[in-house]
Amino acid sequence: MGENNENNTELSMEKEILTDFHKEMSYGDYLQLDKILSSQQRLSDHHDEMLFIIIHQTSELWMKLIIHELSAAIKCIRQNDLEPSFKMLSRVSRIQQQLIQSWSVLATLTPAEYLEFRDKLGHSSGFQSYQNRLIEFALGQKNTHTIAVYQHEKELYETLKKALNEPSIYDASIYALAARGFSIDDSVLNRDWSKNYEPNTSVEEAWLAVYQDVNRYWDLYELAEKLVDIGSQQQLWRFQHMSTVERIIGHKKGTGGSSGVTYLKKVVDYRFFPELWSLRTKL
Repeated sequence: MGENNENNTELSMEKEILTDFHKEMSYGDYLQLDKILSSQQRLSDHHDEMLFIIIHQTSELWMKLIIHELSAAIKCIRQNDLEPSFKMLSRVSRIQQQLIQSWSVLATLTPAEYLEFRDKLGHSSGFQSYQNRLIEFALGQKNTHTIAVYQHEKELYETLKKALNEPSIYDASIYALAARGFSIDDSVLNRDWSKNYEPNTSVEEAWLAVYQDVNRYWDLYELAEKLVDIGSQQQLWRFQHMSTVERIIGHKKGTGGSSGVTYLKKVVDYRFFPELWSLRTKL
């Protein structure tokens, strides 16, 4: 008898909740699931094209969150308020782990399966991911030539051009070193932000001093280690990207005209935040 009363209570509560949703915003409304879940438009009848679309769409959503967190972290660091950035940067490294794992899901796509719908992709390519470019710029890898592909989209091109000419998170971190009294070369503090960062002895010496006196410079040390986490994860993501592409298409050219695996192997070798790696040999 008691069990029946409990069931009736639960049914009554569910009915009340369902009734309320007619008046209030629902879970689906808040997340706009109608838009998200109707955005997987296959161009072929092949079963595995759904996997290909969803992997790339979810990756772009994670990238959006990375950009959100990095932008806020850069703002904190430039204001010399380091501690709030640590949580943001920890979150970025966790998101990167999600992105790395996504390649193992895509790797279940075999070469024969991919060939069934590859021709439907036209000239679209992951190389054209503007959010990936914004992340690279925020981390300090700058290349003016990479934004040329977006010139036909004026608003997007201006967004990328603005990001290209802004200090990266590493530039902001070097400013934090200078603000704490470390002697940083003027050529580093007043450089052209649109150019790739080049290793500098004064920066390495400053970071080395931080690592040699952790108690005194704990916040700078913590910032450095957060950056190393992110740089390391970014390299792992690139390696998994390269490995997955090679597994599926070998050394064919990419759909967007890029050299595919050949290009990806080159970017795997790029090292973010170089002095934070080189100082380890000198400790």
